[in-house]
Amino acid sequence: MQSYDDIFPLVRDILVEMFELEPEQIQPATRLYEDLDIDSIDAVDIVVKLKEVTGRKVKPEDFKTVRTIDDVVRAVQNLLED
Repeated sequence: MQSYDDIFPLVRDILVEMFELEPEQIQPATRLYEDLDIDSIDAVDIVVKLKEVTGRKVKPEDFKTVRTIDDVVRAVQNLLED
């Protein structure tokens, strides 16, 4: 099981790489859609990348309520605990 502090940098690095964001833009309270201009297609790309990185099947429905970076990290944390 990985801790929040292990998963957050992983998520941050994925977003920096995929969307050419600055690392300091990515904070737990950062909103994906409003603050980072990530749309639904981008969200699918994030889910695919998380599947590659974690080696776990990511169910899209697990990410329907994700709105912030904190939500993404917690969803990954739950995924890894299953």
